[in-house]
Amino acid sequence: MGSKYTKRYTEEFKRDAIALVDSSGKTVTAVTRELGISSESLRGWYRKAKAEQGEGAAGGLSSAEREELKRLRRENREQQTIEILKEATAFFVKDNDR
Repeated sequence: MGSKYTKRYTEEFKRDAIALVDSSGKTVTAVTRELGISSESLRGWYRKAKAEQGEGAAGGLSSAEREELKRLRRENREQQTIEILKEATAFFVKDNDR
């Protein structure tokens, strides 16, 4: 079972750890042993950094792309709601004309 306390790392520490993986030629696991952090954490930071640089796995989105996708989905939902309300209004207007 995991600890109740989750250790927080600064952005600078994360950047330095990622740079160490890139510059040293060591594996993520080797670097995590040296730094005393979990390999899952460093792998996640590394993947995120590479996606931000456009070097991530195919289909990976940068933060800006994720934000744009959220915005577009929200706009799409709003537009769908407007269309439904328009159709409902037209239905009730037609029903009242009878």
